[in-house]
Amino acid sequence: MTTCRALLVSAPASGQGKTTVTAALARRARQQGLRVRVFKTGPDFIDPMLLARACGSEVHQLDLWMVGEPQCRALLHEAASSADLILIEGVMGLYDGKPSSADLARCFGVPVLAVIDGSAMAQTFGALAAGLAGYQDGLPFHGVIGNRVGSAGHAVMLKDSLKPPLHWLGALPRDEQYTMPERHLGLVQAAEIADIDARIEAAANALGEAVVFDAIPQVAFAAQSLPPTPKLLAGKRIAIGRDVAFSFLYPANLALLRALGAELAFFSPLADPALPNCDALYLPGGYPELHAARFAANTAMHEALRAHHAEAKPLLAECGGMMALFETLTDKQGATHRMAGLLAGSNAMQPRLRALGMQAVDAGHGELRGHSFHYSKLDTALLPRHRAVYQNGREGEALYVDGRLTASYLHHYFPSNPSAAAHFFL
Repeated sequence: MTTCRALLVSAPASGQGKTTVTAALARRARQQGLRVRVFKTGPDFIDPMLLARACGSEVHQLDLWMVGEPQCRALLHEAASSADLILIEGVMGLYDGKPSSADLARCFGVPVLAVIDGSAMAQTFGALAAGLAGYQDGLPFHGVIGNRVGSAGHAVMLKDSLKPPLHWLGALPRDEQYTMPERHLGLVQAAEIADIDARIEAAANALGEAVVFDAIPQVAFAAQSLPPTPKLLAGKRIAIGRDVAFSFLYPANLALLRALGAELAFFSPLADPALPNCDALYLPGGYPELHAARFAANTAMHEALRAHHAEAKPLLAECGGMMALFETLTDKQGATHRMAGLLAGSNAMQPRLRALGMQAVDAGHGELRGHSFHYSKLDTALLPRHRAVYQNGREGEALYVDGRLTASYLHHYFPSNPSAAAHFFL
């Protein structure tokens, strides 16, 4: 067992400010000289980018279904061995989903800190906090932070509404200087916010002295042995698209590819005229719809992608990466842009969400888990080779296979089945 102070930061619902508060806590702890590790519950790519800026290190996923309890346990034990504080940002509301953030907190004994938007409440704040704390038996619960508070007097009113043993860890006032901008897939990516560090610093300072890190409970994290990773990709060089349009990459996926023996070479599909010398190619998701004109203009990259495919080299394209491989993409403004044209068909952005949820797929090498989240619609005559399924068994995303090219809206979490992930690149 290794002990470390830890909190799971959750809320009654999405949109309460969990990410801003978690980032503020992480930066506040660093201001006081503490070593901080941060995790994100669920499959989100964007929140971890912001949290990584706040804590100064990579932010990995924790999810009992997608990641699995053994890997979650191993990640937490490793973090506890080198950190003074572990923060885990939850997903949606505390009890939402199966498994939920509450299930994760209960599984590892991590006390919950609830972020509650107090902008339109007074004493009901305490009732809501008490309900969150007591709704299910056996849930460790530490305290509450008020968000979007109107004044110092309002904060006192919210604090006084709490009943023991709930702890008050302070409040963040309504203030644009640390509000994080949003777009259709969630928060704007950290790299696109010019003053991101100033915003995080301002939020950390606004918490003031109410957060007493020495009062956060110590949690014992057990060691977890995992099967050795086979060197299935030894000697393989994988080129990975990574720029502002293709940025949805799990750190755990990259770590696994290296553990499988691969050498990784990164490039920009937007800016580079050619691919790195490589044996295989990985195009992750992101925001190609926001940069479609720029990608359309990079015809040299289109040619390089088509040449890679013509040489029968492996290529995995996920979500936005897949969108870039079809013939056209129509953005939210109705403009149609030429894409790389490796696959026959077109994509068009839609006003409403088209798919959301955890899914698993077996492409011939065992179940590989992941998730889907997109606003675009694909129009193609291609027939799926495989079909993912949601957790409840409902039909999920299609996997299209053309030679050594595999494309899908699914974002795969490679560590859920290392051998299956390796076969995309063999």
